[in-house]
Amino acid sequence: MAAIRHSILMGLLAGTALLTGAPAAAKKAAATGPVIEMSDSFRAATQAAESAIKAGDLSGAQTQITGLMPVSDFEAYVAAGLRFELAVLKIDRQAQRVALNDMFKTSSVPKTDMPRLRYVAGYLSFIVGNYDDATAQLDYAKTLGYDPIDATMLRADIALRRNKAKDARGFVQDALARQRAAGQPIPAAWYDRAISMAYQAGDWSEVGALYRERLSHYGSTGDWRSALANYLSAPGMDAQAQLDLYRLQAANGAMASERDYQAYAQLADKTGYSAETKAIIEAGRSAGKLTAGQATTAQLLKSATPKAAKEIAALPVAAKKAAAAKDGSAAMTVGDTYFSLSQFPQAAEQYRLALSKGGVDAGKAHVRLGVALARSGDLAGAKAELAQVTTGNWANVAGFWSVWVDQQSRKTAFTPVVVPPAS
Repeated sequence: MAAIRHSILMGLLAGTALLTGAPAAAKKAAATGPVIEMSDSFRAATQAAESAIKAGDLSGAQTQITGLMPVSDFEAYVAAGLRFELAVLKIDRQAQRVALNDMFKTSSVPKTDMPRLRYVAGYLSFIVGNYDDATAQLDYAKTLGYDPIDATMLRADIALRRNKAKDARGFVQDALARQRAAGQPIPAAWYDRAISMAYQAGDWSEVGALYRERLSHYGSTGDWRSALANYLSAPGMDAQAQLDLYRLQAANGAMASERDYQAYAQLADKTGYSAETKAIIEAGRSAGKLTAGQATTAQLLKSATPKAAKEIAALPVAAKKAAAAKDGSAAMTVGDTYFSLSQFPQAAEQYRLALSKGGVDAGKAHVRLGVALARSGDLAGAKAELAQVTTGNWANVAGFWSVWVDQQSRKTAFTPVVVPPAS
């Protein structure tokens, strides 16, 4: 939760400062405010204190405020308010909390201010480490009708300080749900906190869902790399599904290090795509992330180069056999090879054939058909295919690619139309 800024805290007592200019012994009943009653000497002292505060003379303000001798309930309220203002300027949270407590001891706090002041008291109690009082103040504010989403995030902080991770996670989930329901943007830091909690709880389904939601709002290259790199560590993920996430990272231009290229190349080699392995290493070298002297990828390139040539040469015959096969497994294999070569229209044709013949992993087939369509420019068709996959690891892969498709759709929608000049 972001710290409460001085301007906000000062604003809570703006009304108090205005009251210091009231006539001596004036009494003014207000429906929502206190009864104003101050002596001439007290009023003069508060005016001097306020002037010192405005001038930034903290020492002078301290002297004036220390000398205040309130004799009425309202004077006690004003004195506490000035101590609060001074504590804000000194960034003294403990003194702020004490001053608020002194204000609460009076009956002059305006009813309209009390709910928010109780929330501020809860925040300050949290800052100084009094978590029981922080919770009590937040509960009090809530009974008075003041329960902003920030209070829910503060409750999460309190739960974490008390080593109650499960409770903290529930509060963060509630805050995100409230923010969505209100139609308000969710700060990236809130997503990060929720993701961290889901990660700690081992809830990879929620980790993936939160990352995808975050990417739909914060989709920079760095955001993509962070999300995919972290999600790739999910336990039990199929190597083929992992490969499609590395492909997505590359599609986003989010290959940022030697490790990225090396891991992608090793996985492509492990899953049998030599031409893709070769292409990744060459791309890494062109990007300056890999060097010819990098032993692991140099060996991979040496091994993959002759295999890639054979892989490409065998495609025409393999495609003919796939067309004549009884099930779709051969077409799926051919489609995967075309896909690894970035020949996406040909890959899409084979995936459609595989699905029509059956006998294949439908989730994988729909995802790769969707991606092949997207990379071919058919974004609507891609979205429809990816939506077919709703369970298992392939559903998570489909979800991440769907976010990418949505982003490409938005880019297309905002591409300016170039009108040729009149002849």
